[in-house]
Amino acid sequence: GKQVGGADVPRLIYVRWQSLVEPQTYEAYIVIPEATRRAMVKSEMGYCAARGLWRESYRNMLTVGLAPGGIAKVWLMGGCLSAIDVARVQGSVVKLGPDGGRSGGQYALPLEPASKAYIEKYGVPYGSW
Repeated sequence: GKQVGGADVPRLIYVRWQSLVEPQTYEAYIVIPEATRRAMVKSEMGYCAARGLWRESYRNMLTVGLAPGGIAKVWLMGGCLSAIDVARVQGSVVKLGPDGGRSGGQYALPLEPASKAYIEKYGVPYGSW
């Protein structure tokens, strides 16, 4: 993952990723709704099960999940607070492929043998996100 500390509340997130399963390179622009941006600066009381107490906290983390088929999904999270779905975006294929076309279509890593065997047996769960 990538953490960005000390930044303003985002309006837009750009992601570009390689799906090793397909293999395919995708990119997506994710607009962060104004309601989400407001929620990121509003404190809430949340129950911390690990500590057994209630505390004031913020949902100040945006987590981006990247799935096969070019899906990018975003959740708003915070310590001791439940996650909130923010967005689900269909990315577009980057025709140049990995590394902006400089790698000749070679993807960085092959699938792990266990992952490859699982996918061969069960397939890729497109649409599950």
